Amino acid sequence: EVQLQASGGGLVQAGGSLRLSCAASGFTFDDYAIGWFRQAPGKEREGVACINVNEGTTTYADSVKGRFTISNDNAKNTVYLQMNSLKSEDTAMYYCAVDLLGGLGLNINEHDYWGQGTQVTVSS
Repeated sequence: EVQLQASGGGLVQAGGSLRLSCAASGFTFDDYAIGWFRQAPGKEREGVACINVNEGTTTYADSVKGRFTISNDNAKNTVYLQMNSLKSEDTAMYYCAVDLLGGLGLNINEHDYWGQGTQVTVSS
């Protein structure tokens, strides 16, 4: 059974940092990608960042470039999202999802399985 466990969310002041983790299990594909998405109240879910865990290649949404960094630890089957210089507009529920074809797109429809989400709240 494919499982994605997101964690690390919390309440932080604007300008602060958080690191989210996404622990993946239940699949043995050699080439897949993990993406981070977020959804704020009343808004559509949007892609934030994505990494191909085999190649280490990444994609970022323009809104987070230079502030967020996605990385992976294959030994732990875990992908991280380091979020720095947080803004109030980063407040959202953050989800991780897997693209079993290894693509780096931030399209929701390209991802096959989703974690349960972790809340990030940035106070101004």
